[in-house]
Amino acid sequence: MLRADMDALDAVLGFVAAGAAAAALTPLTARFARAVGAIDRPRERGLSERPTPLLGGLAILAGVLFGCALFLRWDAQLRGILAGAALITLIGALDDRFDLPPGVKLVGQIAAAIIPVASGVTVENVTIPFVGPIDFGDLGAPLTVLGLVAVMNVVNFSDGIDGLAAGVCAIAGVTFAIIAFDLGRDSAGVLAAIVGGAALGFLFWNFHPASVFMGDAGALLLGLLLGCVAVQGSLKTNAILALIFPLLVLTVPFLDTTFVVLKRMKYRRPVYSADRWHLHHRLANIGFSQRRAVLYLYAWTLIQAGLALALRFVPYTDDRGNFRLGWSLVMIGLGLIALATSIYLVYVLEILKFRRLLRRRRPDATDEEVAERLETGEFDALEIPRSD
Repeated sequence: MLRADMDALDAVLGFVAAGAAAAALTPLTARFARAVGAIDRPRERGLSERPTPLLGGLAILAGVLFGCALFLRWDAQLRGILAGAALITLIGALDDRFDLPPGVKLVGQIAAAIIPVASGVTVENVTIPFVGPIDFGDLGAPLTVLGLVAVMNVVNFSDGIDGLAAGVCAIAGVTFAIIAFDLGRDSAGVLAAIVGGAALGFLFWNFHPASVFMGDAGALLLGLLLGCVAVQGSLKTNAILALIFPLLVLTVPFLDTTFVVLKRMKYRRPVYSADRWHLHHRLANIGFSQRRAVLYLYAWTLIQAGLALALRFVPYTDDRGNFRLGWSLVMIGLGLIALATSIYLVYVLEILKFRRLLRRRRPDATDEEVAERLETGEFDALEIPRSD
């Protein structure tokens, strides 16, 4: 009990230390980015309004390393995770400065994922309720690598509006930490708290109007670290529901990435091409400010995180796998709330409101034109009354 309390204290202190270090070092990384020319410049399909330095991921990495040095034992797995983190930060930083070809970036992502997997961060088997255990055997390692690469790209794809990726990853880190401690994976819980703290420290400079962007160096780094925490802290329990917990917390970037990739494939555009099909772009297109859009997406993430925690802590089954009616109904209600908020944000808020605003601005628009614009997302931002 005392050991668990000490680890929980380490998680809190690690969260604070990593956040403070990341916040303190972010202005320095911004100066370095300006010195080497790693600058994000306003583009037609972007939301930034002025040239902004990149490489904020260097400060996030420094915060994580600082927190780990103080509050974690550097065993083989942690060394592998941090070595992979350093490599993917380097790959991301080079991409921020030189715009690497997609193939080169993908090779770098795979190499960075292989390092922690080789150190033992792998999913070897899971237990599915009513089905039983499934052993991945030799496929465990390559499947884990693919999963880590997927999470890296999910976070990276969502990093297109001030504060979104940093805020979502801070929420995810804290949620992962709570779940990991409840599962008895204390080291993973401390690491998750440190990652969340570093993301939050960087968010101090990245919330709208952002003075620095994390760039690929930060987005790929956070994706890799959160993926490793999920493997260490949840998937090692061998229960399939443990896989759902981290995925629910990252619902926003997962849905955003899935939606965008399918759209690009449908219109036969490169997966890595820039466009305005992301959720934050489409919210901007109906007149939301960056701040208002990101706050809506934070709220969505918090609701999904709450559902993930409820799945872990609400006693809807007994120790023998039998469902308890009352608590099961509570879980169904919470699930419906989470589903309803997703439908509201994606459909009612985004599509129906845009349809109404477009009709008001273009009363002569045909149904076909409205449908096409909704489908492609190719339209100018519409002005609506703002409350912020």
